[in-house]
Amino acid sequence: METIRADVTLRESYGFSAVAGERKSARDLLLQQLGRCADRTSLPAGLRALTRYVSASHYLLVRHDRTFDTDIDFVVASDWPFDMVRNMAAAIGMVSSRMSEIDRCSSLMQPAFVQLADDIAVPAGISREYCAITVNVGRVRMTLLLLFPEHFILSQTSLRDVGLLTGYLASLCCKPVARQDRDSDLTDREIECLYWIAEGKTSDEIAVILGISRNTINNYITSVMRKTATKTRSEAIAWAVRNNLV
Repeated sequence: METIRADVTLRESYGFSAVAGERKSARDLLLQQLGRCADRTSLPAGLRALTRYVSASHYLLVRHDRTFDTDIDFVVASDWPFDMVRNMAAAIGMVSSRMSEIDRCSSLMQPAFVQLADDIAVPAGISREYCAITVNVGRVRMTLLLLFPEHFILSQTSLRDVGLLTGYLASLCCKPVARQDRDSDLTDREIECLYWIAEGKTSDEIAVILGISRNTINNYITSVMRKTATKTRSEAIAWAVRNNLV
């Protein structure tokens, strides 16, 4: 009897239904768990689920619109040892600052493996190579850094799943700060386009950043100029600056 109970528990832990014998994939179970995450308080639980999905040991989610310094304001959520985060802050910031915008765009959702510096201590049994996956959450770029056990064989497909789902989770849990009241009826996507225009990006570059087509970007920009009664992109940027939108 105990053996039967243990077998049922094991099967259910891997997604088998005890009633119908149906099997849910690990990805389906992960999606269900992430679907229950709705605010900042549930972000660590979601990140732990993503970490387990690829059999990683620790997660660190950072945002790139903050200064990488010893105050570690750039950390969104983490279960890395604190000293590790503090000691490698400068290295993370340096890698980010050296990349061109094209490199940043082409690296989105692509798992990259980076060797830790020799002077950074890692927990016993943990590899000195971590995986970094960068995503865009609205107009904020974030990177998930994962530590793994030594000699672990990684699945590139699972890592790409984690990249996509990290963006989804962060968009649910990291709500943007409420904007100042405004008279216009610009949508959030139109404001995102305005922001990237103000950063000097072309329609093609914004399309890569936001993951939509160039024609759609141009339609958003046309809509912005119509709603703001401006005739050029420069006028639209000036209007956005005056209204504290960028």
